[in-house]
Amino acid sequence: MKSGRSLVDLAQELERQIATKQDLVVPSSLLQCRTDEGGNLKMIVEARSSVGNGDHEYGITGLARRQLAEKLKIPFAYFERMRTEQPTLLDRNVNTWLQTDGDRRMIRPLDGQVRAVLSDRYRRLDNFDLAENVLPILQRLEGARFESVELTATKMYLKVITPRVEFEVAPGDIVQAGIVITNSEVGCGTLSVQPLIYRLVCKNGLIASDRALRKTHVGRALQSEEESITVFRDDTLAADDRAFFLKVRDVVEAAVSEATFRQVASKLQKTRDISLVGDPVKTVEVLANRYTLNDTERAGVLRHLIVEGDLSG
Repeated sequence: MKSGRSLVDLAQELERQIATKQDLVVPSSLLQCRTDEGGNLKMIVEARSSVGNGDHEYGITGLARRQLAEKLKIPFAYFERMRTEQPTLLDRNVNTWLQTDGDRRMIRPLDGQVRAVLSDRYRRLDNFDLAENVLPILQRLEGARFESVELTATKMYLKVITPRVEFEVAPGDIVQAGIVITNSEVGCGTLSVQPLIYRLVCKNGLIASDRALRKTHVGRALQSEEESITVFRDDTLAADDRAFFLKVRDVVEAAVSEATFRQVASKLQKTRDISLVGDPVKTVEVLANRYTLNDTERAGVLRHLIVEGDLSG
């Protein structure tokens, strides 16, 4: 989980981005790429559009380059080698495949840079709309602690703990209610709202995935004229997602409710009565495979089992 911004910083940056970002659904035939002598790749949107007069040129981020290469079925390592060593060859490759591709692409510029090259079925569930719906709820929570607030080039993270709802799993082992909210506007993950059990003893959290809400950024293909570009802005899209964000709001309220928290915490308490028998290393391997834990997480589970001397579920 990322940490590093205040809520004010987050709100200011989200508002700033609204003024500069666009969504363009573009026939591939109206896209061209050009690489300069320094290896900087530019994307040109041709003038036959509702964007304005003349061609529009954008920079393109590393993530968008990777997505473009994937869409055109060019191995990314080869794509980058051409960009740095043979830029003319890269331009010829990319533009040839764009002209023959036949698909429509969603291009997401921000601050003059194409930050994502996506399918025309990509559903825009944006950070500003998410924050606008959940922050008022979270800020009303008594004593709420924003443990983590960050907005990166690929994701927004919010992790909030509310000490007003807590449960004693074992003598001296207190857990508190919380919530983790994440989203990506550039195809790097789902919009996710997940209840959190925050354990004070180890300052760590447990995600209650069975009560989470996840929404993939996939919807209907966006329709427009065959040889034109449609520009989508936040204000014209807000109505499409209003019902979904109402559902997000309901899930957030339920996630930090005392009833939901006590149900999840009670399940955690019952695992203390499950004794681990046999080799704890083998037990951790089974756990890691079931919940897809990485090597660091697997080692952490085993270490805590040994250090705390609590060989229970």
